[in-house]
Amino acid sequence: MSARSRSPRTRSPEDLPRMPEPGKSSRGYWLYFIPGILLTLLVVVYPIVYNVGLSFASWRGGFTTPTFVGLDNWVALAHDAAFWMSFRNIIYMIVAMVIIPTLVGLVLAAVLFDVIGRRFSGRLASFLRATFYLPQVIPIAVAGVLFGWVLYPDSSGVLNQFLSTLTGHAVAVNWVGGTGATALFSVMLLMVWIQIGYPVVIFMAALQRVDPELYEAAELDGAGWFRRFGAITRPMIRPEVFVVTLTTTIAALKVFAPVFIMTQGGPNKATYVPSYYAYIEFFGNATNKGYAATIATSVTIVVSVVALLFLRAQRRAEQREA
Repeated sequence: MSARSRSPRTRSPEDLPRMPEPGKSSRGYWLYFIPGILLTLLVVVYPIVYNVGLSFASWRGGFTTPTFVGLDNWVALAHDAAFWMSFRNIIYMIVAMVIIPTLVGLVLAAVLFDVIGRRFSGRLASFLRATFYLPQVIPIAVAGVLFGWVLYPDSSGVLNQFLSTLTGHAVAVNWVGGTGATALFSVMLLMVWIQIGYPVVIFMAALQRVDPELYEAAELDGAGWFRRFGAITRPMIRPEVFVVTLTTTIAALKVFAPVFIMTQGGPNKATYVPSYYAYIEFFGNATNKGYAATIATSVTIVVSVVALLFLRAQRRAEQREA
């Protein structure tokens, strides 16, 4: 039998692709990394380094020359009430984008996999999973328009109509443009709706590797859904919980589009977040673009520290389990 007619399973060792032997030069392989390295340096590394350098300068923008001012921008940032208000609002974004979606998504994924998928059909579970994930596919601008109808300020708004029916009298709350609390609640409501589907998809994919016999054995032993959830589901998908928590936390720290579309930071800066504040300082009427770079650099530092803490916590959890 010729080498050309052999099947992949019966190929001889000389037909297999060869890896470079230890000690021999592998420069040819590194040539394939050069385009990716150059693109990373141009698109990622250079803008970050330039932004950090600009945070120590005063710059009016355009063709003007940046002027080195040392730590003046950082000192001003430390005493900026609007900046600290924007960071306080990040806590609400973490609640809306991390805590609530992760907890609710974990329960929904367990119900879809352990109840609907096993007792009804896998197609129904897949359809519901896709339904929950649909807000992730919708552009954020479209989602903002949809929620604009839901949160319309007069009695024709969907939420106001629901509350009117529930309370028995007319409700006309200006959710987006009223007080700071209602505007922040509106942004949080939008983010919860958008984020729910992401953990559902990740957790259901993780549950595919769990042996169904574990659930069947637990059910035969009389374990109910809550018992199976605590003893099987939650421990088995712990790595995915770390991934979802990390990615959604980073997304919450740098959230921008929902605030820009729904509230524009109002009313009275009540819904400012650091990314939107940096945008306003750079593209607005402010004259010091270096201050905007300082805000952006602070966000980068916080995101990097949070990511490192999450990765260290995950590594320690894996070491304890091993």
